[in-house]
Amino acid sequence: METVLIIEDDATMLRGLKDNFEYKGYRVVTAADGEAGLTAALEVKPDLIILDIMLPKINGYEVCRLVRKEKLTMPIVMLTAKGEESDIVLGLNLGADDYVTKPFSIKELLARAGAMLRRARQGEPERYEFGDMSLDIGARELRRAGRAVKLSPKEFGLLELFLRKWGRALTRDEILNAVWGYDSFAGRRSIDRFVTTLRGKIEPDPHNPMFIHTVREIGYKFDAPQRPAEAE
Repeated sequence: METVLIIEDDATMLRGLKDNFEYKGYRVVTAADGEAGLTAALEVKPDLIILDIMLPKINGYEVCRLVRKEKLTMPIVMLTAKGEESDIVLGLNLGADDYVTKPFSIKELLARAGAMLRRARQGEPERYEFGDMSLDIGARELRRAGRAVKLSPKEFGLLELFLRKWGRALTRDEILNAVWGYDSFAGRRSIDRFVTTLRGKIEPDPHNPMFIHTVREIGYKFDAPQRPAEAE
């Protein structure tokens, strides 16, 4: 039985989330403030954390930062106010894996949580398929309908990052740090240029992308109807 920690100070929402996750078969631990939530995260080490941003005592950003400081890698989904892009960007940069904006669909949250837990159980696949393309991480090879597609090292790193974070919105800072490194002099415009070039190589219609989507005020997200080949 997988454990979900829900940190939320609204008693009604906390009860609703707890009931729904328990109905799906998860063990649920709850906390109504950031201090209690951080203690539970460090002691219980849950498989997933649902974390509100606006919390008493310690806010959700600090909880997220301290959890990651302790090298805990469980997925974290942050709950944020609708339309607050700055909240989302900060949360993702601190180590959150995903976010939902209030008001949200409990079915959508449960589906996202389930997908994250499945990926965590199965580990990272070494081969991904999307559309008529296949990326082999070990061989460092991208193929379209069986034919090799040439990628530069940075393009390969960018596509690998998108695929490993399939369905998750990534900020430009996250992309920069993961692909170029913390000490890189590359800027956000460099990321946009590489995304444009990569779209030209993998998208059926680069002007109407179906794989690499722009997330307004945040960055980019890779999404497609098919899931990673080894993550089914």
